[in-house]
Order: sequence, then structure tokens, then C-alpha cells
Amino acid sequence: MLFTQIEFYFLLAAVFAAVVIVKNHAAQKWILLLASYYFYAYWDWRFAGLLFSCTAVNYWVANRLALTEGTVARKCLLATTMIYSLGVLGFFKYFNFFTESFRTLLGYSPDQAQTLDIILPVGISFYTFQTVSYTIDVYRKELKPCRRLSDLALYVAFFPQLVAGPIVRASEFLPQLETPRTLTWPRAYDGFRQFAFGLFKKVFIADQLAGFIDPAFANSAALSGLTLWIAVLAYAIQIYCDFSGYSDMAIGIARAMGYDFSRNFDHPYISTSVQDFWRRWHISLSTWLRDYLYIPLGGNRSGKVRTYINLMLTMLLGGLWHGASWTFLVWGAIHGAALCADRLYRTRNPRGSRGGEPKGWKAVCGWALTLLVVLVAWTFFRAPDISSAIGILARMFTFSSGLTWFQPFTIAVISLFGVHHILIARGKAEWMSLRSPTVAAITILFTLIWLVIAFYPRDFQPFIYFQF
Repeated sequence: MLFTQIEFYFLLAAVFAAVVIVKNHAAQKWILLLASYYFYAYWDWRFAGLLFSCTAVNYWVANRLALTEGTVARKCLLATTMIYSLGVLGFFKYFNFFTESFRTLLGYSPDQAQTLDIILPVGISFYTFQTVSYTIDVYRKELKPCRRLSDLALYVAFFPQLVAGPIVRASEFLPQLETPRTLTWPRAYDGFRQFAFGLFKKVFIADQLAGFIDPAFANSAALSGLTLWIAVLAYAIQIYCDFSGYSDMAIGIARAMGYDFSRNFDHPYISTSVQDFWRRWHISLSTWLRDYLYIPLGGNRSGKVRTYINLMLTMLLGGLWHGASWTFLVWGAIHGAALCADRLYRTRNPRGSRGGEPKGWKAVCGWALTLLVVLVAWTFFRAPDISSAIGILARMFTFSSGLTWFQPFTIAVISLFGVHHILIARGKAEWMSLRSPTVAAITILFTLIWLVIAFYPRDFQPFIYFQF
């Protein structure tokens, strides 16, 4: 079930009505849990059992950890949940990828590769990271185990963020289940405001851009370099509006119900360094990788060389998390190399790094270089294979054949997106947030909803991150 399907709004209305009518806090949580499992099972009921099994295993392990003091026994318990949770993720998401890669390495042609017809469960990457981080927090004694299996199941399956994030920490969500949630008009307006922004970004911008981007990447060899630059810029906007749009909708629905999620995007395309980009892009993933991968690997505590190795490993695994393809590994490698270069620059220019964010021409140069790195990486992220990505970049950087094809809507979106981000960078875009429920603000929000309805695409357009 998608946030853009009419069936979802019937479910959402029913859930809101039930939560308002039923005053008992425990009953409200059961309503949300049942609705969440229905939301997930609507796509394929068979995988609801997989979702529950991951929850149950981590529930049992976490509660055993609370009763176990021996270091070896605790590590064995943690290994149990890691093997199970990551094993399930690895089988469904990476079995065919590693099988094909291994057979190719042995000299078999792609046509000879034998794979299984494995369906990737929607949202498996997100709920696996949530369950694993919960158990690790209990293992580190940073969080007490959840005593009610139903509460942990609601944390893992809560339908606003279940299939495409943000990756919510147990320490952030579970305490909110301890006290009744109050549904108020200010929270309802704030949630509706954020949901409307997200829906507009997804349907009116991202889905409309797909009509230009998909043909451009499918027929890149026939297009000019300038046309491909426009396509890559459009894709950067599309994936941002698609994914941040989903995050906005998830955060908005949760807020209206009385639950708070942390911000997942903070205008990443105004970043003046790749490090700054990862402080703004998919914040829940970047902080997860930092806390549960980069720091456990040693972080920056074991010397310069090891720090760079840890950065590269973290970003390579972050790339692989996005999908079972070599293009995602290259995407991760580009960001890892850029983070290493950024750290090396800051190490050799300590005065600049202590001076805070760059200003003036340094900020402009940093922004331009960061955007260039991000766009090159997005080319690999979107291209069907590495050779196609290299061919696209070759045509882009030779500016071959001028401008062969474009769409006015795409040019308009890129232009307005640029103006919007200039206002944000200069701190003059706060009025666009519509935080106060004035008549003008409500009118604008309903206008956005009307535009979504009026320009709803005929073709099915799933959220991009559903495939991850």
C-alpha cells in the first residue's frame, strides 16, 4: 500500500477515527499495531510473518541480554540476532547478486548464471536496521529492553515509516509508547502541513520528472552531453523530492497521531562539502552508519590510515545497503573517497576547519565541487550498469552535440529549485514553511493538494526507495 493510493487514505481515516474514539492507551496501541500489519500485509501477506519473526527474535535476545552478565554469553546472544537479522536481509537482498558475481568471476556468462526467483520484501532494509540497532543498544546497556512484545512490534512495524523510513531509533520511539498520545489541533495542522509538502514533492515534482528522466537514461547513447546534464540534475531533484517527500509524509502522519520523529533531510543541495552533505541527506541512515558501523570499526581513533579505511568501508557498505548492484558500490566508493579527501583537506588546513562553515567565494567553490561529486555519484546510482554510467559521464563532460531534447517542465523545476535553495542558503525562505495556520497558509496547502490531484500520473509510480 502506497501513501499515494486511495486505499491508504481510507485506512488512515479509519485509524484516526479509532484512535480518537478509543481513549484507552493500551487499546490505541493495539489499533496502531493491527493497522500497521494490515498496511504491510496489503502488499504481500506472506512477508508479515517475516516482519514478526525479526521482531520476536530481537525481543527475545534483548530480554536475555538484560539477564546475562557474562561477556562471552552476551556476545553470543548479540551474534545470534546479528546472524539471524542480517542473514535474512542478506538472503533476500544479496543472494542472487553474489551468486551472479561469483559465477561471472569463474568465467560463466550472465546467461549461464543460475539464480533463485527471490522477491525482495518491501522495507526489509529499514526494519532490519531498526531491530538490529535496538538489540545493540540493549547490549551496550544504553537502553533497557522492551518488556512488552506488542510495544516492540509497534516500534518496528509502525506504518508511517515502515517501508521507506526514516530509520527510527528505539530510544526515540519506545519512550513515547509509555504515555498516552494527545491529538491536538496544532499537532494536526503541523502534521497535515508536512504531509502536504511531502505529497506535493512526490507526485507533482518527482513523478512528473520521471517522464523525462526514465527515457533519458534508457536512451542515453542517443542524447547530447547537455541533455544528459539536465537529466542528471533532474534525477538529483527527483530522488530528493521522492525520498524526502516520503519522509515528510511519514513524519507528518506520526506527528498528527502524537508521535515525534527526527528530521531526515535538511536541504542537502546547499552543502559546501561532502561531509556537510551527509549531515543533511538521509540523516537517519548517515547517523546509523556512524553509530553502528563507523565508530565500532574504530572511527578516527586508530590513526589516519585506519580512519580513511573505516570511512571507505562505511560508505561501501552504505552503498551496498541501497541495492545489490555494482553501481551502488561505486556510488558508495565515490562518496567514501570524497569524504576521505575532505578529511585530508581539513587536516592539512586546520585553521579553515576551526573557522566553521566557509563563507564567500570559498563557500561557492565548496558548494560547486560538492554538487559535482554528488551528481557524478547519482549518475552511477541511477544508471542500469557501470558501463552505461561511464558512457553518460563521457558524453556529459565532452558536451557532445549540444542540446538535443528537453522538457519545459523539467527546466522550470530545475530553475525554481535553484531559486528556492538560494533563498534557503541566504536564510530568506522561512516564510515558505507555512508554520502558522493562517487562512493564506491553509489555502496554499489545499492548493498543493489540488495540484497533486489534477496532475496525478496515469502510470504507476512507486517510491524510489521501496526497492531498497
